[in-house]
Amino acid sequence: MSRRISSRRHSEAGFTMIEAVVALALVSIVLAAIGSLVARNVRGAQQLEQHTALMQTARLIASRLPQGGQPLPTELAGREAGYRWQMRISPFVDDETAIPDSPFIPRRIELRVQSPTGAIVSLETLRLQYREERQ
Repeated sequence: MSRRISSRRHSEAGFTMIEAVVALALVSIVLAAIGSLVARNVRGAQQLEQHTALMQTARLIASRLPQGGQPLPTELAGREAGYRWQMRISPFVDDETAIPDSPFIPRRIELRVQSPTGAIVSLETLRLQYREERQ
């Protein structure tokens, strides 16, 4: 009887090779999934940082427009910290539809900024400009 017990205990001790391989495969699948998730989060964070820098540059350029109803040029372009930008200013309404008693004329401002990586943002806004006869 002692032989049966000892042989039974010997065969039940530890893991079989198949169990170890299955456990190793499961661990490797979980680690691969975690690695993929971390890589995706890093890429997302980089894209978010690039987009934030692009938007901040666009805001910086737009803030340099003449203030207080001063005359606006029709087109501007340049570079700012490696970002290329172009701005077009056009009438928002024609002279017939403009409010005749208003001291201001609305102007449409279209700003396009391109980052060094090639990402582009386009913004459109309105700015009031004094009528020419008031200047």
